[in-house]
Amino acid sequence: MSLALLLPVLVIAVAVGAIVFTVANGMQEKVVLRESLRQVTGPEVDNDRDRELLDPLRTRAFEPFLGSLTQLGRRMTPVGYVEKVREKFVYAGITESNAIDRFLAIRVVTVIGAALVFVFLFMFNILGLTGMARIAIPGLLAAVLILGPDSWVNKKVEARQKEIATSLPDTLDLLVISVEAGLGFEQAMDRVISSVPGALSDEFARVLGETRAGAARADAMRAMDARCGVPELRSFVMSIIQADTFGVSIGRVLRAQADEMRVKRRQNAEERAQKAPVKMLIPMVFCIFPALFAIILGPAVINMMNGL
Repeated sequence: MSLALLLPVLVIAVAVGAIVFTVANGMQEKVVLRESLRQVTGPEVDNDRDRELLDPLRTRAFEPFLGSLTQLGRRMTPVGYVEKVREKFVYAGITESNAIDRFLAIRVVTVIGAALVFVFLFMFNILGLTGMARIAIPGLLAAVLILGPDSWVNKKVEARQKEIATSLPDTLDLLVISVEAGLGFEQAMDRVISSVPGALSDEFARVLGETRAGAARADAMRAMDARCGVPELRSFVMSIIQADTFGVSIGRVLRAQADEMRVKRRQNAEERAQKAPVKMLIPMVFCIFPALFAIILGPAVINMMNGL
């Protein structure tokens, strides 16, 4: 199958998917309406089969299928992989109870899809590829499908940790101002939560919720450190715990931590700036320099060839 024939097939597939989504959305609205009426009037069904059909399609078909994919994903993954994924989800701030099950189901689908892509593109050669492209393109697409879910989770973890590390100095400055103005540490954290939205404020809100529920401040702070995995935040948590243990002034500790975090942020920015020329070297050597040499030396080489 050529590329000219593949594009209409893809367009038709997208259109069919849109139609199916629209119909399913309408059916879902009808199911919600039926459920609301059932709660008001109560079901009057004597047959077991009809009683099961009262449940929405998602409960009867999708959830068992998702559970089967999840069990298959747990069997296919190596030992300790599920625990690592759960830890990454905690670092990424994903707190849904069934998030790991959905991820494992997606992993199964992507692995099966990678195998199908490789079979159809390499063995059947539906795109009519030749040479190295017949191996490279199917292999690349299969690798993207296999590594895509893990890469997505790693990107989420990296983005959230970077957000926490970047916003920590400014948050500590606000904590210092609030504490030195006469507020307590918990009241200062509450002020930060209402003034500076973000991942760090969400973690502070969870710490406040745990302390108000009866947990010790040190345990709540250690739990926040375990959920984030950011070295800068770990230093802040250890300083607060030591200040509580030895009776040191919270305001003095917060000011020292704010100054230290500001210096670390500047050092990290300088480090990334120093790495930029090294990272630019590879595209310059393989992309810019060949074109530059072809433009500069090309006419000279042609003249030399004509002269000889």
